[in-house]
Amino acid sequence: MRLIDKLAWIEIQNGKILSTRSKGRTKYYIPGGKREAGESDLETLFREVKEELTVDLLLDTAVYVGTFQAQADSHAPGVEVKMTCYTCRYNGTITPSSEIEEVVWLGYSDRESISPVDKLIFDWLKREGLLWD
Repeated sequence: MRLIDKLAWIEIQNGKILSTRSKGRTKYYIPGGKREAGESDLETLFREVKEELTVDLLLDTAVYVGTFQAQADSHAPGVEVKMTCYTCRYNGTITPSSEIEEVVWLGYSDRESISPVDKLIFDWLKREGLLWD
Protein backbone atom coordinates (compact mmCIF):
# COMPACT_ATOMS: atom_id res chain seq x y z
CA MET A 1 0.00 0.00 0.00
CA ARG A 2 1.18 3.51 -0.84
CA LEU A 3 0.08 6.39 1.39
CA ILE A 4 -0.40 10.03 0.34
CA ASP A 5 0.00 12.40 3.30
CA LYS A 6 -2.39 15.36 3.06
CA LEU A 7 -3.77 18.11 5.29
CA ALA A 8 -7.26 19.62 5.09
CA TRP A 9 -8.87 22.82 6.36
CA ILE A 10 -12.36 22.26 7.73
CA GLU A 11 -14.34 25.50 7.41
CA ILE A 12 -18.04 25.15 8.21
CA GLN A 13 -20.66 27.89 8.06
CA ASN A 14 -24.40 27.40 8.49
CA GLY A 15 -24.09 23.61 8.33
CA LYS A 16 -22.14 23.61 5.05
CA ILE A 17 -18.46 22.91 4.43
CA LEU A 18 -16.15 24.92 2.19
CA SER A 19 -15.05 22.83 -0.79
CA THR A 20 -13.20 23.42 -4.04
CA ARG A 21 -13.07 21.95 -7.51
CA SER A 22 -9.74 22.10 -9.31
CA LYS A 23 -9.54 22.82 -13.03
CA GLY A 24 -10.04 19.65 -15.05
CA ARG A 25 -11.70 17.78 -12.16
CA THR A 26 -15.33 16.81 -11.65
CA LYS A 27 -15.27 16.11 -7.89
CA TYR A 28 -15.07 18.59 -5.05
CA TYR A 29 -12.35 18.44 -2.40
CA ILE A 30 -11.91 19.96 1.03
CA PRO A 31 -9.18 22.65 0.74
CA GLY A 32 -5.65 21.58 1.59
CA GLY A 33 -2.97 19.45 0.03
CA LYS A 34 0.16 17.37 0.22
CA ARG A 35 2.88 17.89 2.77
CA GLU A 36 6.31 18.87 1.44
CA ALA A 37 9.49 17.45 3.00
CA GLY A 38 10.14 18.85 6.47
CA GLU A 39 6.81 20.68 6.79
CA SER A 40 4.67 20.47 9.90
CA ASP A 41 0.90 19.97 9.69
CA LEU A 42 0.20 23.67 10.14
CA GLU A 43 2.94 24.83 7.75
CA THR A 44 1.47 22.58 5.06
CA LEU A 45 -2.07 23.74 5.77
CA PHE A 46 -1.12 27.44 5.72
CA ARG A 47 0.79 27.10 2.42
CA GLU A 48 -1.83 25.02 0.64
CA VAL A 49 -4.81 27.15 1.69
CA LYS A 50 -2.93 30.33 0.73
CA GLU A 51 -2.13 28.81 -2.69
CA GLU A 52 -5.70 27.62 -3.32
CA LEU A 53 -7.87 30.32 -1.72
CA THR A 54 -5.58 33.35 -1.13
CA VAL A 55 -6.43 33.64 2.59
CA ASP A 56 -4.09 33.48 5.59
CA LEU A 57 -4.95 30.95 8.25
CA LEU A 58 -4.50 32.16 11.83
CA LEU A 59 -2.43 29.23 13.01
CA ASP A 60 -2.75 30.10 16.71
CA THR A 61 -6.48 29.29 16.35
CA ALA A 62 -5.94 25.85 14.76
CA VAL A 63 -7.82 22.95 16.35
CA TYR A 64 -7.18 19.34 15.33
CA VAL A 65 -10.38 17.65 14.08
CA GLY A 66 -9.21 14.15 13.18
CA THR A 67 -7.35 11.97 10.70
CA PHE A 68 -9.18 9.98 8.04
CA GLN A 69 -7.85 7.42 5.55
CA ALA A 70 -9.37 5.95 2.37
CA GLN A 71 -8.64 4.92 -1.20
CA ALA A 72 -7.14 7.90 -3.07
CA ASP A 73 -9.40 9.36 -5.74
CA SER A 74 -8.11 8.89 -9.32
CA HIS A 75 -5.30 6.53 -8.18
CA ALA A 76 -4.71 2.81 -8.62
CA PRO A 77 -6.22 0.46 -6.03
CA GLY A 78 -4.05 0.26 -2.92
CA VAL A 79 -3.04 3.92 -3.04
CA GLU A 80 -4.61 5.56 -0.02
CA VAL A 81 -4.77 9.12 1.23
CA LYS A 82 -4.36 10.00 4.90
CA MET A 83 -6.11 13.31 5.54
CA THR A 84 -5.25 15.16 8.75
CA CYS A 85 -7.89 17.82 9.38
CA TYR A 86 -7.92 21.09 11.30
CA THR A 87 -10.32 23.98 11.79
CA CYS A 88 -8.79 27.45 11.87
CA ARG A 89 -9.90 31.07 11.65
CA TYR A 90 -8.58 33.11 8.74
CA ASN A 91 -7.89 36.60 7.43
CA GLY A 92 -8.86 37.72 3.95
CA THR A 93 -11.57 36.97 1.43
CA ILE A 94 -11.86 33.43 0.09
CA THR A 95 -10.97 33.75 -3.58
CA PRO A 96 -10.11 30.86 -5.90
CA SER A 97 -6.53 30.83 -7.22
CA SER A 98 -5.58 29.98 -10.78
CA GLU A 99 -5.67 26.21 -10.04
CA ILE A 100 -9.17 26.32 -8.54
CA GLU A 101 -12.14 26.37 -10.90
CA GLU A 102 -14.89 26.68 -8.30
CA VAL A 103 -15.40 27.37 -4.59
CA VAL A 104 -18.64 26.01 -3.10
CA TRP A 105 -20.35 25.35 0.23
CA LEU A 106 -21.57 21.74 0.35
CA GLY A 107 -24.08 20.04 2.60
CA TYR A 108 -24.32 16.36 3.44
CA SER A 109 -26.69 15.85 0.50
CA ASP A 110 -23.72 16.65 -1.81
CA ARG A 111 -21.81 13.59 -0.55
CA GLU A 112 -21.80 11.82 -3.95
CA SER A 113 -19.81 14.63 -5.59
CA ILE A 114 -16.71 14.25 -3.36
CA SER A 115 -13.70 11.95 -2.96
CA PRO A 116 -13.73 8.75 -0.82
CA VAL A 117 -11.74 10.29 2.06
CA ASP A 118 -13.94 13.39 2.04
CA LYS A 119 -16.96 11.07 2.34
CA LEU A 120 -15.54 9.75 5.62
CA ILE A 121 -15.06 13.33 6.81
CA PHE A 122 -18.61 14.28 5.75
CA ASP A 123 -19.99 11.25 7.62
CA TRP A 124 -18.11 12.21 10.79
CA LEU A 125 -19.18 15.87 10.56
CA LYS A 126 -22.80 14.77 10.05
CA ARG A 127 -22.66 12.49 13.14
CA GLU A 128 -21.23 15.40 15.13
CA GLY A 129 -24.14 17.63 14.03
CA LEU A 130 -21.82 20.04 12.20
CA LEU A 131 -22.79 19.23 8.61
CA TRP A 132 -26.43 19.49 7.61
CA ASP A 133 -28.40 18.17 4.62
